[in-house]
Amino acid sequence: MTDWRAVFVGFLVGIVAGIVAFALPVVGHIGAGLVAGFTAGVLAGGGAGSGAWHGLLAGALDGIAIAVIAAVLVSLVGIPLAGPFGVLGGVGVFAVGIVIAFVFAVDSAIGGAVGGLLA
Repeated sequence: MTDWRAVFVGFLVGIVAGIVAFALPVVGHIGAGLVAGFTAGVLAGGGAGSGAWHGLLAGALDGIAIAVIAAVLVSLVGIPLAGPFGVLGGVGVFAVGIVIAFVFAVDSAIGGAVGGLLA
């Protein structure tokens, strides 16, 4: 059973850590995912599998939130420039963002597995 409280707390930690991660572009974002997943895994407990699942969900939600924000911003910029076709830019950004979100959620799953083992 999914502990949504653990996922939500991991999501919030991931957002905050992701903002701080801009100081160290690549290493910082990988670390932010690990910390978010670790937090979700520790709070959920239940071993490595449960921790990995909760970490994966927390990391994926972080990526989805960022993809939605980026898509809205691109659409808002694209509509005055290209009319209704400007929305297509936002849709494309959202589609690519979702794929990237799930790829980058893997480091959150790894952090979650470690957190679940230590819980």
